[in-house]
Amino acid sequence: MMYLTLLILPCLAAVTLGSNPGIQVALTNKGLQYGARVGADLLQTKITTVPIPQVSGSVSLGPLGSVQYALSEMKVVKVNLPLPTVGFSEGTGVKADLSGLNIAVSGRWNTHYHIIRDGGTFDLAVFRIGTDSVVKLGSDSKGHLSVSSVQCSSSVGDIQISFHGGASFIFKSFVKYFKPEIQSKIQQNICPLFEESIQDVEKYLAGMKVSFQVTPTLLIDMPLVSPPMVQTSNLNLSFKGEFYDVKKHTEPPFVADPFQLPQQDGFMVSLGMSEFTLNSATFAYFSGGKFQINITDKMIPPESPIHLTTTSFGAFVPQLPQMYPNMQMLFHVYATETPMFSFLPDNVTLSLSASAKAYVIEQNSSLVPVFRLDTNASFSGRFLLEGGKLKGSLMLNNVTLTLGASEVGTFQTGTLQYMLRMAMNVAVLPKVNEKLKAGIPLPAIGHVQWVNSMLKVKKGFVAVATDANVSYEG
Repeated sequence: MMYLTLLILPCLAAVTLGSNPGIQVALTNKGLQYGARVGADLLQTKITTVPIPQVSGSVSLGPLGSVQYALSEMKVVKVNLPLPTVGFSEGTGVKADLSGLNIAVSGRWNTHYHIIRDGGTFDLAVFRIGTDSVVKLGSDSKGHLSVSSVQCSSSVGDIQISFHGGASFIFKSFVKYFKPEIQSKIQQNICPLFEESIQDVEKYLAGMKVSFQVTPTLLIDMPLVSPPMVQTSNLNLSFKGEFYDVKKHTEPPFVADPFQLPQQDGFMVSLGMSEFTLNSATFAYFSGGKFQINITDKMIPPESPIHLTTTSFGAFVPQLPQMYPNMQMLFHVYATETPMFSFLPDNVTLSLSASAKAYVIEQNSSLVPVFRLDTNASFSGRFLLEGGKLKGSLMLNNVTLTLGASEVGTFQTGTLQYMLRMAMNVAVLPKVNEKLKAGIPLPAIGHVQWVNSMLKVKKGFVAVATDANVSYEG
């Protein structure tokens, strides 16, 4: 009965109901069957630690009266767990059917017959346990996944029981009386135990966080925005998937557009992330003032033809070394708008708008503003998943550089724009593409490692279809 709980646990995750999702996850029937195998294997190793409640009652011996009995301190010593049959119950949740479960149990027995009290140990074998259950999946007002048991039936094929110690030899002849009573008690307890485990899962889900800090300055909001959609072949979960600055919960000036995650029955799991999710991250960084940096000449490679000095910049701004001869410079570079990603079929585009405010550093370390350069740039990239790594390439589409303001008079920026383009194409992008060519390993999530993954960029979102390996040892 716990196997269905184990199938549900991988879906544990939980933003405001009603908006379009930024992230969608679909578990296919292939993934559900794999989850059933993993759950059965895990339960096979863990079931011996599952506590078994005491079984007690009375057995009528006809004209001889009744025997009060109690079976306690029970533990599973052996189990034969077959693979359950699982599937999606359309519009409801997950259904599971288990038949042929055999369990061997040992424990203590105690009896009370008139003035006679006795006790000892016993061995119990329960054969052909069967359960048929349906778990409903839903969501609460805070966006948590919710679960509830809507159907459970159970059966026990047969039991064998042997008493040891005490006056057990007396009771051997009365096993035929004990057997139906104990078998009935076991069968009656199966569904209540299953429903109790589902209630425990529901309590756990209701207490889960819906926001998770992913970096020291960034968190992601991950509630469900709609109840789970259960079809005959898959389960779809829609999450808000919005990033925020940890200090400022500011909504971006754009919303998530709807997107349809393609069905990938040949894979266990499909995941879709909209450009809204990625852009909410860049907006959080931008609104939190993270996209800015001060650049000094110490940060420029010695072999660079251009250094941050008034002498070097005299080639582009002739009046600068005349007004500030042989002085160090500082550039304060900052984004002027939120960097925005856009997804088109097989293409990812990144648009940047930034300014670089130039200062002269005086001998007393004070900064004197001299001019501001404004730039707009666009990059395109192609990406794929190969060998468990994210690979791809990035290219510069366009870059412009204009004079935004100047305290030293006007000057032409054409040469600076050319140098900027050359620096991007010769120095920056080759290093980025070298890393992308080698690939960035996909991170494992808990005990789950993604395998056979495929990435496809669609209009407005990126889709990943993947299988999984689950390691649960230890």
